[in-house]
Amino acid sequence: MTPLRIGIAGIAIESSTFSPHRTRLPDFTVTRDDALLARYPWIREPRDWCAGVEWVPLLHAVSLPGGAVETEVYDRLEAEIVERARAAGPLDGLFFDIHGAMSVVGRTDAEAGLADAVRAAVGPDTLISASMDLHGNVSRELAETVDLITCYRMAPHEDVWESRERAARNLVTRLRDGGRPLKAWVQVPVLLPGEKTSTRIEPAKSLYGRVPEVEALPGVLDAAIWVGYAWADEPRCRAAVVVTGDDPEVVTGQARELAEAYWRAREEFAFVAPTGTLDECVAAALSSTSRPFLISDSGDNPTAGGAGDVSATLGRLLEVDELRSGAVSAIYASIVDPEAVAAAFAAGEGADVTVHAGGKIDPGPAGPVELSGTVYSLRRDEPVGGDIAVIEVGGLRVILTSRRKPYHEIVDFTRLGLDPAESDLVIVKIGYLEPELYELAADWLLALTPGGVDQDLLRLGHHAVRRPLFPFDAGMSSPDLTPALL
Repeated sequence: MTPLRIGIAGIAIESSTFSPHRTRLPDFTVTRDDALLARYPWIREPRDWCAGVEWVPLLHAVSLPGGAVETEVYDRLEAEIVERARAAGPLDGLFFDIHGAMSVVGRTDAEAGLADAVRAAVGPDTLISASMDLHGNVSRELAETVDLITCYRMAPHEDVWESRERAARNLVTRLRDGGRPLKAWVQVPVLLPGEKTSTRIEPAKSLYGRVPEVEALPGVLDAAIWVGYAWADEPRCRAAVVVTGDDPEVVTGQARELAEAYWRAREEFAFVAPTGTLDECVAAALSSTSRPFLISDSGDNPTAGGAGDVSATLGRLLEVDELRSGAVSAIYASIVDPEAVAAAFAAGEGADVTVHAGGKIDPGPAGPVELSGTVYSLRRDEPVGGDIAVIEVGGLRVILTSRRKPYHEIVDFTRLGLDPAESDLVIVKIGYLEPELYELAADWLLALTPGGVDQDLLRLGHHAVRRPLFPFDAGMSSPDLTPALL
């Protein structure tokens, strides 16, 4: 078996251009060398299809979603990837591990730019296989530059590593016996938030259910549907379909069918849970007997690109009599505010403290909110959130972090001495509930709150997206969905 040398590189982040947050170098986890190889399960525990492959680690950088990446940070990461790719010598292939919704200050279509730089470094003969989030964007420039491209098939993303391994396995397969495949690419002029396109419910459930069926057809290697990323204001932001294979009629025909199915379903997409204003959601939760009752504070969701410190929800919760009196218990996760956390640590557990929390990155409608209560618990040096403090006000326990952190798993709470299963209400900066919280919730609502990832796209003020585009142009005529064969 002929030995293969395959490089690994990528920059992965989802970036809201509507958030004032800026992503800096410390926000990225950067891996190189053995640490980069250890990232991938098929390298740690080699699969049969990996036989004869030398994996060449270049550089990978990944960050929690946030605001646009600072230009100099992106340039520095790109330059190191290029330098390492050139120094690595001839590569048969390159696994391009990206998200697909990275925004860089002053740039557009960052992933296409990165792919261009990588292509220039490795040369025209190296096969490049990209793995992406289904909330990424696939411009023609990106699709033309890489040779294979795929994305997750589940939202929430329970198939992240399965998708990455598929992209790597397809790359090895084509290097062994297939060569460069054809790609049928087409964009669909629909832009929807992820919370309207969960594969837990229709129509996304059935649309994505068709993808493995297409992949299994003779002449097809892979099929993928991208929802796109709704909180960036760039021309590339829209849904897309790519079917990859060797039979031009099959791949173009199937790409068109998937694209047309997506277009036909555009008005059927609905939020993954009942929605309401924050006040409506809180009132419904208080009157319900379902416990724990979860509320998504969706407009400032840090895992979609929110700043993580919009304080309007906190301010409103502090006004709720049932919470202030302790008649109802609640957990609020969370607000990033290093100054407030430092003040809580200075006071110590059990001490009374007054801080002004949130509203310092993204002031939103409330700005910093006065929070007076008792320091319930403290935790130093949490790997993601840094120093973390919990402040108790009546029945409300507010989590403050020194670094932006999502709260998706039960252990995130229990390490702070909090048990969400025993709380009446749990309010989390999140969109659709991740699996553990979804299982925990006796009932839940999606609050349409303000922030950099506001679910109401029409009030955000997009101006650079290509029009017409649904839902901005609800009455637009049917588009031409003829795929380009690349």
